[in-house]
Amino acid sequence: MKFNNNNKRYNDYSSFIKEQFSERVQKISLDTGFTCPNRDGSKGIGGCTYCNNNTFNPNYCKPEKSITQQLDEGITFFSKKYKTQRYLAYFQAYTNTYADINLVKQLYNEAVNHPKVIGLVIGTRPDCINPDLIDFLSSLSKEYFISLEFGVESTLDKTLKDVNRCHSFQETVDAYELAKNKGLHLGAHMIIGLPGETKDDILNHATKLSKLPINSLKLHHLQIVKHTMMAHQFKKTPEKFSLYSAEEYIDLITDFVALLRPDIIIERFISESPKHLLIAPNWNGLKNFEIVAKIDKQLIEKNLWQGKNR
Repeated sequence: MKFNNNNKRYNDYSSFIKEQFSERVQKISLDTGFTCPNRDGSKGIGGCTYCNNNTFNPNYCKPEKSITQQLDEGITFFSKKYKTQRYLAYFQAYTNTYADINLVKQLYNEAVNHPKVIGLVIGTRPDCINPDLIDFLSSLSKEYFISLEFGVESTLDKTLKDVNRCHSFQETVDAYELAKNKGLHLGAHMIIGLPGETKDDILNHATKLSKLPINSLKLHHLQIVKHTMMAHQFKKTPEKFSLYSAEEYIDLITDFVALLRPDIIIERFISESPKHLLIAPNWNGLKNFEIVAKIDKQLIEKNLWQGKNR
């Protein structure tokens, strides 16, 4: 095993950013005001059972503001800490390709035309892309860094149905097939510990993900947050949920990493919902960086590294 420049036993996102860009880069979250097909009735209603977008939208990120205004306010916020850096426009909330194609193109063009923006990061669903959109993004990728992230969430159709995703894993496979070899950085998002999934199911996600043409992966543990259908389900039938303690999750993730294709960039291992929204699990205030440090330590103790057990 050859460790990277950060002496990590996996491909970490920080090292990738340093290699990809010659200066510090910060994502600026944006909200287009788009919805999702499992919210507006075209495929379902209510959205994903775990979803509350207020868990990650910053204060400046409001759909009534223009893309330029959101970028300007985000840049003002982050430039207080770092004076010299460039920015990636992060279309984050809900499904950011789920609108008229001409409107989508207009908003993306507005973002890349900002003088301090060097690329786009677009979060969407695998059932909400088409060849026209991919061709447009491919043309942008000739001048800008374009990352297209699909919410995979699970590789099991039963789980996807239970959490009201309203798409199948085969649609995820098809989406990556459409988007590959187009000059795009392809990302995947997974939730670890969705109801009904066993440890073996979760470890098998790593094997299935490794067969997809993804460049990077975001992981996070299942969190029950207020104002979601899952919060109602958790209150009514808590026995159906197997939430991980921090120690259990760290142990599981180290095994997961060892099964993952070694060239995949791991962008994150957890996410941290605001305290006023989080119902469970309670990890006693452990911060993201503390969890990552524990993962790093356990990989060493278990003599594991990314791809070792493939």
